[in-house]
Amino acid sequence: MVDRTQLAESKSIHKRTGKTFYYATRLLPERVREATYVLYAFFRVADEVVDNPKGMAPSEQRDRLMAIRRAALGEDPTDDPVLSAFSELRETYDIPDEEVDVFIDAMVADIDTDRYETYEDLETYMRGSASAVGVMMTIIMDTDDRGTAVPHARKLGEAFQLTNFLRDVREDIVDLDRIYLPRETLQTYDADPEDIENLRFTDEIGDAIRHELRRAEGLYREGVAGIKYLPRDCQLPVLTAAVLYAEHHRLIREQGYDTVSEQPSLGTLRKISLLVRTRWHWMRHGDPETVFAKVSAVPMSDERSSRSRSEGPLPTH
Repeated sequence: MVDRTQLAESKSIHKRTGKTFYYATRLLPERVREATYVLYAFFRVADEVVDNPKGMAPSEQRDRLMAIRRAALGEDPTDDPVLSAFSELRETYDIPDEEVDVFIDAMVADIDTDRYETYEDLETYMRGSASAVGVMMTIIMDTDDRGTAVPHARKLGEAFQLTNFLRDVREDIVDLDRIYLPRETLQTYDADPEDIENLRFTDEIGDAIRHELRRAEGLYREGVAGIKYLPRDCQLPVLTAAVLYAEHHRLIREQGYDTVSEQPSLGTLRKISLLVRTRWHWMRHGDPETVFAKVSAVPMSDERSSRSRSEGPLPTH
């Protein structure tokens, strides 16, 4: 049983490092909310080994991630409150070891990989860093139709992750020397990665970001379509998370797709407004896709035919 100390530590990490998701998490029923704090804290503990190594050499980072894996899978004892809580949670909800493995594998890959050649390469990374998160969340929600819900949850997890990549272009290159925009996309629009490295925004980079933004919006549409398969008391919180993450797309468009010069950020008042609007439409319609269409920044059709001439090649994945 996860104790109060473990839960408090997990909640503190979630509140401090996952501000957008934390808003939606607070709407979850208690049976899911507390487990979500533990899940998110586990993800952050592993992620910090890569993103904030504190002087660790790559070999030390790998060793630390392997230790986290063993503790999470219950193979080694641990006095870390988050890892101990996650291990108990994994057993309670019967989270497959595979999901833990692919997540940790993605964190290990982040140690050495700072550029991605194709979207398929990035998608492979997101299978661990994002899709596994969606799967674990679906499991702790205890849906009756997991087989139908999980593929949609994977897509929604990827949508959130891709939004983060597009929002954080500047932060990722400055703090981590990483570019998550695939080279093939940059090449399609004659965008030069060196401009990103030197914090120079160009129209070509804007075109590449717009391309990936629309790809992410396709993932949102697929992901939101599966929210109806979740337990009813979890649908509004997950829908709210989707609305909040997708709102970054509106900010990115308002900045002319320039996330190289400045990172967009959702203010508190904007988040509250979205929470209120989403809840109001939920009470009126009660259907995730309808509410998402009315509130979110994501169009429910990709407008491929009407805009392809002006925007160039469009994503097909």
